[in-house]
Amino acid sequence: MILLDYSQQELIGFFPDQKPYKVRQLYRWLTKGVDFEGMTDIDKAWREKLSAKHIACPVRIFRTFESKDGTKKFLYRLSDGNLIEGVLMSYHHGNTLCVSTQVGCRMGCAFCASTLDGLVRNLSAGEILGQVTAVNAFLGGDANQRRITNIVLMGSGEPLDNFDNTVKFLDLVSGPDGLNVSQRNISLSTCGIAPKMIELADRGYSVNLTLSLHSPRQEKRRNLMPISNAYPLTEVIEACKYYFLKTGRRVIFEYVLVKGENDSDEDARLLSRLTRGFSAHVNLIRLNPVKERKLLPTEEDAAREFLAKLTKLGVSATIRRQMGVDIEGACGQLRRRVLKNGKD
Repeated sequence: MILLDYSQQELIGFFPDQKPYKVRQLYRWLTKGVDFEGMTDIDKAWREKLSAKHIACPVRIFRTFESKDGTKKFLYRLSDGNLIEGVLMSYHHGNTLCVSTQVGCRMGCAFCASTLDGLVRNLSAGEILGQVTAVNAFLGGDANQRRITNIVLMGSGEPLDNFDNTVKFLDLVSGPDGLNVSQRNISLSTCGIAPKMIELADRGYSVNLTLSLHSPRQEKRRNLMPISNAYPLTEVIEACKYYFLKTGRRVIFEYVLVKGENDSDEDARLLSRLTRGFSAHVNLIRLNPVKERKLLPTEEDAAREFLAKLTKLGVSATIRRQMGVDIEGACGQLRRRVLKNGKD
């Protein structure tokens, strides 16, 4: 059993033979990313009993890569030997950690490396949380002096395709007994599973919702993102509007600029229409090329021109600063290379 899958109160119920304060001590160690042997104020007999049946640290940093701009990329090993990735980005306002929600992905987006091997399995809530506790400990932090200020669920996998574990993670990471990260400091990126976007709002979550849009045209978006066959663009935009009305949170549109695919004047006009009527912002991102794909990024000057067109049309938009491009920034690329080369 992965202990990080459970809240402090749930663990108190799991261990009725232990005094509640002992379980609270255990939980503090878990949120610090400490394994059983390091839990110095827990008696040895109980630690040995715990380690025989349970997992304290389901995610361990296997390798670390640092970019010239200070961005760090982590390759994690899970307790079953699977590998996932994460990225730490440092800004003047704090540290943002990008976490994965699945091993691989089944969404099949045409520009993404994570989906090349399909979906291997979902991550549990504790495995998603374990990425945060591992990097927080790596940076010398704990629950009281947290070094991770912001979390983005934008790594490998589709968070809403792993809905139950994702929302349990949100409960755990924002809980006052754990790391206590405000949901306003958490962003969740989705390809557009419309019913789950609505359910997320109905269940009272207030994270920042980010939609991977990438085209304002249904036919083009379907080619880039097969999920559009199941949830057409009109349905997804309505779900975005519903989320805004229910939560009051501005919706972010991620828009990867692909040369000749979604960067025309008409694309800018159609995009401006989609964003009318509710609070939204467009994040333009020049494509990070994946060698297994044939898509090319919009050139830098053309990307700035596209931004200028959107701004003239009244769209709130920015071009995201590229970070970590020299350390295999595309999600899934590092994992694929390590597995292919067998360098475990």
